Amino acid sequence: MSSSKGNMSNVAAEAVINNLAPVQHLREDPTVSEILINGPNEIFVERKGKLERVDAAFRSEDDLVAAVNAIANSIGRRISDEEPRLDARLPDGSRIHAVLKPLASCGTIVSIRKFFQTKMSFKDYIKLGAITPDAANFLEICMFLGKNILVSGGTGSGKTTLLNLLCSRIPKGQRVITIEDSRELNLEYEHVVSFETRMPNEQGKYEVSMRDLLKSALRLRPDRIIVGEVRGSEGLELIQAMNTGHKGCLGTVHANTAADAMVRIETLAMGSDAKISEKAMRYTVGSAIHLVVQISRLSDGSRRIMEITECLGLDEDFNFVMSPIYKMGPLTRGPDGKLSGQIEPSGVLPSFMHEIEDNKIPFPRSKFVAPNRGGGTSKAS
Repeated sequence: MSSSKGNMSNVAAEAVINNLAPVQHLREDPTVSEILINGPNEIFVERKGKLERVDAAFRSEDDLVAAVNAIANSIGRRISDEEPRLDARLPDGSRIHAVLKPLASCGTIVSIRKFFQTKMSFKDYIKLGAITPDAANFLEICMFLGKNILVSGGTGSGKTTLLNLLCSRIPKGQRVITIEDSRELNLEYEHVVSFETRMPNEQGKYEVSMRDLLKSALRLRPDRIIVGEVRGSEGLELIQAMNTGHKGCLGTVHANTAADAMVRIETLAMGSDAKISEKAMRYTVGSAIHLVVQISRLSDGSRRIMEITECLGLDEDFNFVMSPIYKMGPLTRGPDGKLSGQIEPSGVLPSFMHEIEDNKIPFPRSKFVAPNRGGGTSKAS
């Protein structure tokens, strides 16, 4: 059986290489993180967060469509006039998304986000300037304490990388279940169960959604549930898992700020068929999520954590109460175009400071003192 699966995988890999021949050299280029095909004659790549056009092309639109069709068939997916969108993972772990004409007026659109095997540690993350040592230590403490964390950011901001880093700090001896549309998380942990959704067949049958897998996960004795990206009504199951004793659950969501992330999750959860009032849903979301980590891709191409914000539930008007623990300080642009600046404590203590102290974790209150722009520091409250 394993030999058969291996042969199928090799055939799929060869099909991808053959059909993507015009951009194969870009797939092999370690400096390229994403390949963007806008019709047969316009191809861009991302290098170090910046886009640049490259001298590569397919012979015709028909060749490009044929390549996408062959790739879809080789990995057990489909794309057609009736189903003009493809979202899948290639044999090497790269993520491919394609949209056919006439939805894309300039020709078939393809995005290939490359998967890198390189393991990143928090030390590497700090060296890149994405986070400070104290902020990284604080996130490690939150993972140890089992805080439910939502990673928020835009497309390509580095949410999956950060999620992998956070998962690397899960204490030993736990059962972790991950759920993704296409597998991107690469956890080095003793006890991991990885689930991946399944698209419906040509008759629209046999689909297995994230929501289906979340329901299964809740029946499989998880200690922590990790959702690669919350996109739909599965948000409700994740929130309910967070609220029913499953500590340290994580998920990612597309949003521009921590406050927007809370509203986004609420909106997605409301899209389920559960009969729950808007106020009850907001209360459920507000009590489930402890922290939102906002990450952004800045104009110089760098990825930075912009804020680490605690959710303190709801106020009397049923608005989310958000308390920034760390937030980005002033950013300045150097002669080389690079931005300098770092995330800083806001001067506010987390509500669970007593848990840090009760566990005798060496992270004193002084770590939360905000910098004083006039010199010195201001006291944390």
